[in-house]
Amino acid sequence: MASVYESIPPDLQRFIESQHIFFVASAPNGPGGHVNLSPKGMNTFRLLSPTRVAYLDLTGSGNETAAHLLQNGRITFMFCAFEGKPMILRLFGRGRAFQPASPEYPDLASKFPDFPGIRQIIVAEITRVQTSCGFGVPVMKFEKDRDLLTKWCEHKGPDGLSEYREKKNRFSIDNLPTA
Repeated sequence: MASVYESIPPDLQRFIESQHIFFVASAPNGPGGHVNLSPKGMNTFRLLSPTRVAYLDLTGSGNETAAHLLQNGRITFMFCAFEGKPMILRLFGRGRAFQPASPEYPDLASKFPDFPGIRQIIVAEITRVQTSCGFGVPVMKFEKDRDLLTKWCEHKGPDGLSEYREKKNRFSIDNLPTA
C-alpha cells in the first residue's frame, strides 16, 4: 500500500501538478506548542526539482509555518486525490521562508502568479516522499478557486497589509518570532 521514495518521481510530479489543494504542516519544538496544519490552493505550489518544492505564502490570519521553520525547519506537505484513483502523497522536508527583501526572492517569485498580499515564499528540500492508499478520502469535484483572499488583500492595499502583518503575523500563537 505505502511506497517511500528519496525524491519525487515523474508520476507523482504529475499528480502534484494536477491538484487544486494541498496541506502544509509544521510544529514547534517540545511538547507544549501547537501543531499547525493549513490548506492551501490558488495554484501556489511549485516543483523546483525532484527534491525541492516551493509555495507562495499569502497573507493570512497567522504565520505559524514561518515561525516553525525559523525554529526547527521541519515541514510536511500532503496532497489527496479527491478525484480518480485514491492516493495520499506526503512530502517531508526541511524548509525556509524567503521574504521579499531576500536576495533569492526575485528568482523564486518569477515562478508564481503575482497575487496581492504575497507575504513570503516557503521553500523546502524534500528528504522523504511517501504515498499511502487514500481509500478513506471522499470523492469530490473541484468547482473553482475562491477569490475572497485576493479581494480582501486588494481592499487592504499595501499599507493596510503591512500594518496587518505587523499586528497579526510577527509572532506565532506560541509567541515564536516569524522572521
